[in-house]
Amino acid sequence: YGPMQTVDANGMMLPQGFSSRIVARTDQEIGPRPYKFHVLPDGMGAFKADDGGFILVSNSEAPYIRGVAEIGTAAIRFDRNFNITDAYPILKNTMLNCAGGVTPWDTWLSCEEIETGKVFECDPFGIEASVARPALGVFKHEACAVDPVGKKVYLTEDLGDGCLYRFSPASYPDLSRGLLEVAAVSDDGQVSWVPVPDPQFTGVTPTRMQVPDAERFRRGEGMWYDDGIVYFATTQDDRVYALHCESQTLEVLYDGVALGST
Repeated sequence: YGPMQTVDANGMMLPQGFSSRIVARTDQEIGPRPYKFHVLPDGMGAFKADDGGFILVSNSEAPYIRGVAEIGTAAIRFDRNFNITDAYPILKNTMLNCAGGVTPWDTWLSCEEIETGKVFECDPFGIEASVARPALGVFKHEACAVDPVGKKVYLTEDLGDGCLYRFSPASYPDLSRGLLEVAAVSDDGQVSWVPVPDPQFTGVTPTRMQVPDAERFRRGEGMWYDDGIVYFATTQDDRVYALHCESQTLEVLYDGVALGST
């Protein structure tokens, strides 16, 4: 997009041709209902609406506290002119919803970042109730990305010894049943996938510890699918990875530590 320009009135440095706007602030009401915007906004996703507008969903990385912090994810609806026309919760009473991912079938996957965290499938339009998807694993989730060609869901784990996971739905795109696997990576970057014995963590061994040969990633964070590649970042070692879905090979696209970044 080009080099960053000088700081604008909102404190943002953006490329030429871009502008910023404050959409919402914590504890301030927005929308006609109204909705008081949640604390600790985190991962977001956008969805097209039939009227030419769009919906922006936003997680709340707050612990569930009755009467204080009850929102896991909320949605803000805009018309075609970027005016806010509605705001409403789409997931409640969950814990530390950090990131997640947009699905090709227009739902939002909201991920809990706790040791017993689950993935919740949410309707950004606020019509259908949110549904827990424990088949995608019970662990300290961060983000997920859907490969619509291979019909897989990839997931990161926000721990210094976390893993990279792959979920294969039994009947795509239904996420209620399927196979959860963890990545093992050879020296040449070839990825093999090993089934997780107890993906819902019903025993005493945490999900990430159930396969001794699983590759360890230093705090897996955001991820995104584009044109056959799943990109994801790890923040403890300042890296960006690219997983090539067809060949199942993994490469490091950016290594901030090796480059001497801070």
